Amino acid sequence: AELLLSGCTTSSDHLYIYPNGSRLDDSIAAARRIGMRFHAARGSMSVGQKDGGLPPDSVVEREPEILKDTQRLIETYHDEGRYAMLRVVVAPCSPFSVSRDLMRESAVLARQYGVSLHTHLAENVNDIAYSREKFGMTPAEYAEDLGWVGHDVWHAHCVQLDDAGIELFARTGTGVAHCPCSNMRLASGIAPVKRMRLAGVPVGLGVDGSASNDGAQMVAEVRQALLLQRVGFGPDAMTAREALEIATLGGAKVLNRDDIGALAPGMAADFVSFDLRQPLFAGALHDPVAALVFCAPSQVSYSVIGGKVVVKDGQLTTVELGPVIEQHNRLAKALYQASA
Repeated sequence: AELLLSGCTTSSDHLYIYPNGSRLDDSIAAARRIGMRFHAARGSMSVGQKDGGLPPDSVVEREPEILKDTQRLIETYHDEGRYAMLRVVVAPCSPFSVSRDLMRESAVLARQYGVSLHTHLAENVNDIAYSREKFGMTPAEYAEDLGWVGHDVWHAHCVQLDDAGIELFARTGTGVAHCPCSNMRLASGIAPVKRMRLAGVPVGLGVDGSASNDGAQMVAEVRQALLLQRVGFGPDAMTAREALEIATLGGAKVLNRDDIGALAPGMAADFVSFDLRQPLFAGALHDPVAALVFCAPSQVSYSVIGGKVVVKDGQLTTVELGPVIEQHNRLAKALYQASA
């Protein structure tokens, strides 16, 4: 709901821990209910702490079961058609939480079915150190070795991607999901987005999850992407239009789609509108695009996805938010108390 109200019409959720019998089917049902175009990423963790991995042993799954459930989800839900509202993505969590075999087998499975691949890569200096120590390679070299490059692959973060990795991603059309607020919150660094884009790397925008970002406000993320590049690399590092392009056409390309991300004949009927009469836009209407990016983040007045009005006059038309927020707060409180 937060994404929809802030102008996002298509999202991908990387769910890689499945407690208490939950399944990716639950996220799919929620996306259908709320009316969002959705790329459901079947994540996984299979190498726990006892085997030298990052996650606690209690949350890892057996690899044959991971692959079997991923295949089930693809066969049950994936829609490869133009304007598809739902696609399934094969998405082991990261090189330090799954085995080499699972990474390789996941790539084989994805290409057998013609679906996209997604994982985390080169997020911080610890990722680089782990990859060099464990595999004797940089994260980008490891990805290439396992077949995890190509127009059907995108990696989250890539904050510490080196020049050779940027060249590899550009040459192969491998995408990057840039998550500026998360990178700042976790002190991961500043992703070299300008260098990526100049080289030809497809770059999209992500808000990351609630463990790494306390908001899922898409326009705020666009603004933060611009400001972070400028503070890191100078005033010419990014313009308002470049930031907006990353969030729209960039995101579409990363998701390996050519039917969303722009208003044009033959594209999906996805678009949003903002009320420029709000005080936050006052004095900036000589350039509405720059106003949207530079001024304080705004919620949409209307959002249309696949020709269906999902937000009208700033209100969701598909879900009654009051009970959802009440339940969310109740569960969050219970989780906090259980961990205290």
